[in-house]
Order: sequence, then structure tokens, then C-alpha cells
Amino acid sequence: MAKHSLVIVESPAKAKTIGKYLGKEFEVKACMGHLRDLPKSTMGVDIAGGFVPQYIPVKGKEEIIEDLRERSAKARTVYLATDPDREGEAIAWHLKELLDLPDGKACRVTFNEITKRVVTESIASPREIDQDLVDAQQARRILDRIVGYELSPLLWKKIRRGLSAGRVQSVALRIIADREAQIDAFIPTEYWSMEAEFPVKGCKKPLLAKYYGNPKKQENIGKEELEKIYKDLEGAVYEVSEIKKGERTKKPPLPFTTSTLQQECAKHLNFATSKTMRIAQQLYEGVAVKGHGTIGLITYLRTDSTRISQEADAECKEFIRENYGAENVMENAARKKETKKIQDAHEAIRPTYVNLTPAAVKDSLSRDQFRLYQLIWKRFVASRMNGARYETTSVKINAGNYRFTSSGSKIVFPGFLSVYQNDEDKEENNAALHKVAKGDVFKEVELKKEQHFTQPPAHYTEASLVKELEDLGIGRPSTYAPTISTLISRRYLAKENKNLYLSDLGDIVNQIMVSAFPSIVDVNFTATMEALLDGVAEGNVEWKTIVRNFYPDLEKAVSHAEKALEKIKIEDEVTDVVCELCGRNMVIKYGPHGKFLACPGFPECRNTKPY
Repeated sequence: MAKHSLVIVESPAKAKTIGKYLGKEFEVKACMGHLRDLPKSTMGVDIAGGFVPQYIPVKGKEEIIEDLRERSAKARTVYLATDPDREGEAIAWHLKELLDLPDGKACRVTFNEITKRVVTESIASPREIDQDLVDAQQARRILDRIVGYELSPLLWKKIRRGLSAGRVQSVALRIIADREAQIDAFIPTEYWSMEAEFPVKGCKKPLLAKYYGNPKKQENIGKEELEKIYKDLEGAVYEVSEIKKGERTKKPPLPFTTSTLQQECAKHLNFATSKTMRIAQQLYEGVAVKGHGTIGLITYLRTDSTRISQEADAECKEFIRENYGAENVMENAARKKETKKIQDAHEAIRPTYVNLTPAAVKDSLSRDQFRLYQLIWKRFVASRMNGARYETTSVKINAGNYRFTSSGSKIVFPGFLSVYQNDEDKEENNAALHKVAKGDVFKEVELKKEQHFTQPPAHYTEASLVKELEDLGIGRPSTYAPTISTLISRRYLAKENKNLYLSDLGDIVNQIMVSAFPSIVDVNFTATMEALLDGVAEGNVEWKTIVRNFYPDLEKAVSHAEKALEKIKIEDEVTDVVCELCGRNMVIKYGPHGKFLACPGFPECRNTKPY
């Protein structure tokens, strides 16, 4: 009779952490991700037979599979503890099938955080595999496989080998291409502004006020109009006509979701989305912390929810009460008003132990791990604190019918800003504002005119693209980073100074996709598909119905495109580097590891060099 149980997780780091929490009765092993998948060399989906997927063991993982088979055969119970999302559910199902585990022996457990309490509670309350979640993941995988295997060969024929088209990636590419087209078509318009500097007694710096209007607000003032205003103001007397005092409150931020974490890391830490997810995975799976052993420092990193458990909420508020004072504790934390459907399967991303401050773990973390943990910790603590209050002052200064205005603010109650502050949260304090009174008259004034031009829409960055994808309901928390990474690695996009630019290759691929496959790159169509996949996860839609309805239109479009599209040749970029073997100017080529130089005389001359 077997005396021990086997726990299967995805990574060795997670296995190591969990192994320390469970006693000798448990053996914890890592499956290293997917062990069974669709084949790489063929479609792997029996379309004629009703879209039946043909799963095979992943090449190179034969030893892991054999080892897990032997260990699971000897175990009393096998706990399938893969990640707590749809893909993790699918991996658990594949493991059960691959290891031939009977229903009574296979148990599904998930860890939203890898702490001793959660691990032991989860092991004590196993469940069955959620087939609806598995089917939702199967539907996504099969749709993506069909799109990729139908469209990629078409791109090979019409442009060049090695290209790919994907269901979500093609929509993301179109979004960027549309923005680039807006930027290219933009025609700037000139406009002018004017600022006045008023010397104030007792202040080193003058009071700065902006021209407002005559007396109603005027916008986009032309040069001739401004010159007239400037002339009218010669010798004018400037009088403070109104001073208003007020107060505004800035609400604390919500705790991080996958999307908002990626956006903040891109803005403030300059992390690529893929780097953010990689480091967050390390913090989730477990880090050796001095005095605490190996522990998971944050909760699960793929989530679209801002919800926090009651226990974590209470612990955090107690921490704030003790460290920042009771006046800072927010009694009823804000909840985001959702404008779209979210899965809400997990809590927001938060530290597993709020008492483990960034300073307490700094020596145990790498620089990047520390910076990410500090950001998550601060954001979570700030989300449980009261809002910041500012005292606002606004001044109106009249010169005849012309009006200038000045405003500023100072913090009177910092609230969450004592923990989490960005540049936009700082006070706009103009000391001279507080030294003027209604009726004050200024006879000395310096007017400054400035020319401006309207600006085109900004290029997408990784942060703004993730926000756009989330707002449009395209993809899910787990897909943002790989989608962007694929577009960059395929050379469809170039990244410079955070901005994403469409390459010539990306432009051509997008044009083909838009002309030949308009529904696949249609934002609304893709968002609707995501909603249907959510319906599968909830048990309301049969997954094969989605695929069955999707495929005929795709097949028809591919058949038409093969006949209608002409072959496009992309010229290689010529460099100044001369091939020492034949004297030709070498060209830039792309390989699996990036750019390299090649002689254009191939196959007669096969000379290549590093770029």
C-alpha cells in the first residue's frame, strides 16, 4: 500500500518552495510546463473528423514523463498543482490523461499564493479538474493553431519563409499599424500661448499666470490674434479680481492586475512586459529570504481582478494602523467599476505577507526583484489607505476685458502618498499665490509669448498597447507579454526609446491581413471571440461550436487569398560593409538570434558576419 502522495507543479522553484511546506508524506516534482501538446510539424487537428485535437508527448520530455509515470504509479494520491489559470487547468488535464490517472487518484489543487497556510489548506481541500476551463483553453489553442497553420504558409508563399500570423497577434499588429497611419496623416496646426510674470512683494519668484481669454476662454489662438491682444495690453493695469480656495481629494490606486502591473513597470522601471512577467513569476514561485526560508512573496501574477481577500485586507489595515496611524486606514476600500467582463478568478497581485516590507527582504533579492516587489508592496498598502487631500488656490487677474489665471495646490493630508507617489501626484505649489489678495494691482508685468504646434497621436509603447488590448477586450492577462514579444521577435515591430514602430515587413504583413482576412484582424470580432471563450469557461457554450462556426469562413478566405494575392519581394537593406571575398556590399539578414551580415552573392559567395 502506497504511503506517500505525489504533488506535481510546473517549475522546480515552485517544487522547492512547496516541498518545504509539506511533510515527508508528500513528494513534490516539477513537470516543466506542458508535457503533451499539438505536434509542431503538422496541423494536429482532425478538421474533417470534427475538429478533434491530436495531442502527442512534447519532444525532449520523455524522461520527465517516464519519471512521473513511475512515481504516480507508486503514489497513493496525485495532486495536480499546476498554475491556477485556464492554461494550468489544461496542463493538469493533460497530466491526468498522459499518466493514465483514474478519477479517484487524481486531485486538482491550486495555490493563489505559495505560503504554508494556503498550500496546506489547498491540499486539504482538493477538487476535480474543471473541464469547462480545460475546454476554453482547448478552444483557444485550436483556434490559434488553425489560424497559424492556415495563414503562415500563405505569408511564406507571398512574402518570405519564417513569417507567422496569429489570431491575437494580427489584431495587435493592426492596432499599431492604424496608429502609425494616423501619425503619418497628421498635419500639425500652429497656435500660440502667452504667460504673464507678476512680481510679488516678499517672494523671490514671480507669480506666473496664463492668458485665459477675453474674458471667456480662448483656445488655439493664432499669431495675428495674439499680436493684437499683446498690443491691447500695452500699459494695462492688472488687478486680482478673484481668489478661490478649495479642496480636492485624490483617491488611492487600486491594487495591481496583470495589465496595470505591466503598464507601471514599463513606465517607472523601464521593464519590457516579458521581463515584468518573468520576475513576477520568480517572486510568486518562491525566493530564499533570510530568516524565513524559501517563500512565495507575491500572489498569482495572471489576474484581471482588483479583489482582495478579507484576511489580507484586515492584515494590511492593521499594518497601516500600527505603522502610519489610524487616520490613514481606509475603512471601505474602493472597488473598480468594471466596464467589461472580467474573469475574477483570482485576487489582485499583492504581497503574501504585508509585514515583509521591501526593506526587510532587500538583501535577499536581486536588484530587479527588489524593485518589482517594492512596487507591488507599495501599491497594495496604498490601496488600503485614505485618499490624499490638497488645498487648492486659483487666482483670476483682469486687465480690462482680458483675463489671466493661476492655480496651485498643496498637500494638507498625504494619506496614501506617504507610501506610493508618482510625479503626477506632487503638489503644484506657487508660493506667490498665497501672498496676493483680492484687489491687488500690478503695474509691472512681463509677458511671454510662445509658439506651439498640435501634436499627432503618440506612438504606442508596450504599456499603452497593453492598456489598449485590455480596454478592447482582446487577449487575456496571460497573452499580453507573449503577443508583444512575438511581434518584436518576428521583426514586425521595432522598439526604440520605449516606443513601438511598425517595420516595413510588419506593414506588408498587416496590409495582407487587412485585405485578405478582415474578420481576423477586426477588433470587435476578436473581442467577441474572447467573450465566447469566456462562455466556454462558464459552461454556457460548447467549444467545438465556436471552432465549427469559425473555420468555413477562414478556409474560404485562405483559398481566395492564394489566388488573388501577388508575391511581394522585400529588398534587403544594403550596408557599407564590403565582402572581403567577392567585393559586394553586404546586406542585413535576420536569423533566429537576430541580425547578421550576408553577402548578396549567395549561393556563389556564402560569406556571413556578425552584425
